[in-house]
Amino acid sequence: MRIGLISDTHGKLRPEVVTHFEGVDRILHAGDVGRADLLVELEAVAPVTAVWGNVDDAEVRARVPERAELELEGHTILVIHGHQLGSPWPEALRRAYPGPEIIVFGHTHLPVVDEVGGRLVVNPGGAGPARFYIRPSIGILTLQPGSRSVQLIEL
Repeated sequence: MRIGLISDTHGKLRPEVVTHFEGVDRILHAGDVGRADLLVELEAVAPVTAVWGNVDDAEVRARVPERAELELEGHTILVIHGHQLGSPWPEALRRAYPGPEIIVFGHTHLPVVDEVGGRLVVNPGGAGPARFYIRPSIGILTLQPGSRSVQLIEL
């Protein structure tokens, strides 16, 4: 199963995101969507599980939860924006959410893949407008029963 990972679109869906997500089975959006109709655009590519972030308005918040938990290919996954922890980092996320095997978060715009003790924490980076001198990016998470891999893609 191939899963597109995206966060911090802030209302901007780059055409190259759609190209990279062609053929994915699902998309996980880790918040700061920016506009509710962006989720509709992503849903045209694959089913979307999204959460709201600190800059999302009432329309986005009414459509998606603050955090989402799901199981795919036998892997437990938490999707959360991360602003709940202030400045989220993998260690803090693992402590705050001890259950899931995989945590997908956003907020910092910094792409991160960190695995410790069999628990994977991923931030695909910010996919929307370039901010903080960080190149926009997304990720592809590939899951199979008993295995997983992540690829980060600069846009």
